[in-house]
Amino acid sequence: MSKHSGSLKAVFYALGANGGIALAKAVAAFFTGSGAMLAEALHSFADCGNQVLLLVGMQQAKKAPTPDHPMGYGRVVYFWSMMVGVLLFSIGGLFSVWHGVQSLQHPEPVKYLLPSLGVLLVAVVLESISLRGALKALAAERGDKSLWRWFRETRQSELLVITGEDIAALAGLALAFVALALTGITGNTVFDAMGSVAVGLLLIGVSVAVTIEVKSLITGESASPEMRTAITEFVASQPEVERIVNLITFQLGDKIAVAVKAKMVPMPSADALVAAIDEVEERLQAHFPSLHWSFFEPDAGNPRPEPAAL
Repeated sequence: MSKHSGSLKAVFYALGANGGIALAKAVAAFFTGSGAMLAEALHSFADCGNQVLLLVGMQQAKKAPTPDHPMGYGRVVYFWSMMVGVLLFSIGGLFSVWHGVQSLQHPEPVKYLLPSLGVLLVAVVLESISLRGALKALAAERGDKSLWRWFRETRQSELLVITGEDIAALAGLALAFVALALTGITGNTVFDAMGSVAVGLLLIGVSVAVTIEVKSLITGESASPEMRTAITEFVASQPEVERIVNLITFQLGDKIAVAVKAKMVPMPSADALVAAIDEVEERLQAHFPSLHWSFFEPDAGNPRPEPAAL
């Protein structure tokens, strides 16, 4: 399964789960008057919007290169991921905090407590299925990395958003459940209002973390550390290459570009040198299917002179 198909599957898992959860929470919030439940419903509707924007980005990323965009549209998915982080997470989070503050100032009794708790438990199951789909999609790339290290190093912004969203959703459900349960036990609606504030702050925190990571991708990142190492080792192992002078990778959505400057072994002619470079590039792109652009420059390999002292 390709990275793109794995990401697409994870997005559809999340969209299906969040659609059902959002409706259930909205109905429960309407009948109970729970601020924490309303915050959770808004969270799930925002999550549905997240998935729609990610699907738009993934579809646009498939567009063929044009003279104005000679390296394709792969990075457009980063833009839509940024929109998810800035607009939907933040708006949902800020609204949840605002609603919680309003509930603190104007408390209202929570009704139908047990059905609400039941809805939250069902939502936990559905969100767990969605998170399991996301974790399965990223398993190959993640390897034995911790989830936090993968989050910091991944170049798949759509999976980054979906995973962060699912983790935030499960944590938010736990907060809402505890808030409602404490409200039912004590009869004090402050717990419900504080639950709404806590869910909002959680969303804002996820928004900041996702936005920081996607901003780095938009700015321009190399391929992952593992991919950089693998490409470097592969090029260095080619019989036509004496040594690598410099090697740069650049991530463009799910595709990679590489620029190599290398000292080649002595060749009998310029034509032979060109043919050797072509062979290395052909083997390189065959070995790494995600590598779509290769720019190879032969170099004398001489050390650069130190700048003269003033």
